Amino acid sequence: MASSRGGEALARSPEPHSPLHRRPPVAAEGDDGRGEDQGAGGSVWADFSRRASAPVHRRVRESPLSSDAVFKQSHAGLLNLCIVVLIAVNGRLIIENLMKYGLLIRAGFWFSSKSLRDWPLLICCVTLPVFPLGAFTTEKMAQHKFISEPLVICLHVVVTTASILYPVYVIIRFDSAVLSGFTLMFFAIIVWSKLVSYAHTNYDRRILSKSIHKDDIHSNFPELDDLKWVSFKSLVYFMVAPTLCYQLNYPRTTSIRKGWVIHQIVKLVIFTGLMGFIIEQYINPIIKNSQHPLRGNLLYAIERVLKLSIPTLYVWLCMFYCFFHLWLNILAELLRFGDREFYKDWWNAKTIDEVVRHVDLLIGECGT
Repeated sequence: MASSRGGEALARSPEPHSPLHRRPPVAAEGDDGRGEDQGAGGSVWADFSRRASAPVHRRVRESPLSSDAVFKQSHAGLLNLCIVVLIAVNGRLIIENLMKYGLLIRAGFWFSSKSLRDWPLLICCVTLPVFPLGAFTTEKMAQHKFISEPLVICLHVVVTTASILYPVYVIIRFDSAVLSGFTLMFFAIIVWSKLVSYAHTNYDRRILSKSIHKDDIHSNFPELDDLKWVSFKSLVYFMVAPTLCYQLNYPRTTSIRKGWVIHQIVKLVIFTGLMGFIIEQYINPIIKNSQHPLRGNLLYAIERVLKLSIPTLYVWLCMFYCFFHLWLNILAELLRFGDREFYKDWWNAKTIDEVVRHVDLLIGECGT
């Protein structure tokens, strides 16, 4: 039996000079493989590979979407398909919205006659630099030991608190428009955050100046220079720089790319207009046509919330891109501010806390 099986195996195995054992010769470098130098072996193997008797399954392979192979290949085609579907779906919604409501863009929602009467808010915004000047005066008196450390802390608390309460009082007192009040509070919160960082950093520098390890600290962090030195120039730069973390020196670039700045400004205008279009054309009509959530049907309220979720998400993404990417990079380029990692890949975050820290990296770094 063994001999008969061996004979059958020999009979079934192809001869050494049969087409199954012939392989196309390796083409030399620069050879396109179509010349006459390939020889007869390559043409024979090519002809045999197209025959019905040529083996197709030669090795163990996994399906492309199996768990073992799905992460070993590119998914650019699926991403392109998702983008096409997204464009098609949103394009249909835009056409449906325009057919139902028409073009709803109006300047009165953003700039009304009431906005022109908000000149007290403009004066309040212009006078906000008074508070950084008060913080600098406090640090100067602390540097020359004119006041004690507890009094320095109390003065900083008073200055920072007044910088946020003063705009609130002006907004309530003069009954400002929504956009004007939001803009003023936006700047006031930035000033308040910068003053808090300024007070904490200078307090820590005074503590380090009295430390027995200050020589080691200076050798490891030479950018600290004199731990007791208070610079008005560094404070002015810090108040306009795209950061909430105060330090005496920042990494700087060598020059300003004017063409790049213009390109970013154009994108900022486009995406700001897109954000306004979504608010006017989608969010406002949905809100106006909705009932009070506590008076209507629960399912109807849920449907309204879900209908608002998509345009609200688009507005949030536009706000993130306009402010954290475009505006902060424009400001950093004009000021030659070097460290431009304003955010991280928050879209890969696994927790809400990680999302917040990756969206605004500067707040996360200053808070730690």
